[in-house]
Amino acid sequence: MHSSKFCLNISGDTPSSNRLFHAIPSHCVPLIISNDIELPYEDVLDYSEFCVFVHTSDAVKEKYLIELIRSISKKDWTQMWEKLKEVEPLFEYHYPVKNGDAVQMIWQSLARKVPGVKMKINKSRRFSNTVVPHQKDGGLRSIPVPKN
Repeated sequence: MHSSKFCLNISGDTPSSNRLFHAIPSHCVPLIISNDIELPYEDVLDYSEFCVFVHTSDAVKEKYLIELIRSISKKDWTQMWEKLKEVEPLFEYHYPVKNGDAVQMIWQSLARKVPGVKMKINKSRRFSNTVVPHQKDGGLRSIPVPKN
């Protein structure tokens, strides 16, 4: 991988792939062939700066990938390669934890998701305290609030 300019990152049976975690520290520009890949820290990293994305329908076209790779100029590849070196520490695990390593990035990513999760929980409770008809005796019944 260290001697490769591009590394294929093909979608598999899960939404993410560890191939990315091998390519980045190797400074091998990931060529991501997937329509639905879930990328770590995508809310803070612009992967288009150091990855090439290909729709799966395009990847199967004859000579498409080779022509795509050949169309990337040395200057563009060098910029992606330089960016890979910048983001590499964000994908490395250390013990003890270092500032800006993968462990800290994961915790920060979770912290950014907590408000959205709380909002979804609160939205799901909107109607849980409301009175709902359909009781056999003709009266109204209430739905208990879910407990976590």
